[in-house]
Amino acid sequence: MKVWWIGLGIALVALAAGAQDSAHQDEVYSARVSRVFDGDTVWVKPLAGGKYRKLRLEGIDAPEICQSGGEASRDVLARRVLNQVVEVHVRAQDDYGRGVARLHHQGDDVAAWMVSAGQAWSYRWRRSLGPFAAEEALARERRRGVFKDAAAESPRDFRKRHGPCPMPPRG
Repeated sequence: MKVWWIGLGIALVALAAGAQDSAHQDEVYSARVSRVFDGDTVWVKPLAGGKYRKLRLEGIDAPEICQSGGEASRDVLARRVLNQVVEVHVRAQDDYGRGVARLHHQGDDVAAWMVSAGQAWSYRWRRSLGPFAAEEALARERRRGVFKDAAAESPRDFRKRHGPCPMPPRG
């Protein structure tokens, strides 16, 4: 009898773990980019229908919109993806309710492309230089985008010193 309860317990734990794993699987869909908010945040409309979704590009940190280089970063991203169809791979949700996603456009990882163009930093976490460290090093070496200024302030440091950018007035 004891063995039966242990077996049932193991089966329930395995079932719960399987359900949890499937809940965390990537969501993949095609969408049209309808708005570019800044250099790492876009709104998309899934081609299959449904609500517009706000997405944060995974693995990068672009200048804040009120920071030097912020508007240029947004504009570069908009020229690349605004009104374009992209492949979306949502991997998580952030603290602001945005999907954290990888976007692919014409075979390119958009986040890697933004870092290569010098329009964003590879997102650092603890001691890691982030997923696009090589792209950032090359952009720095070639003095692209924000890296034209060797003393460019990272968005993380900017936010620590100034807080978030104020919301633009509704017009």
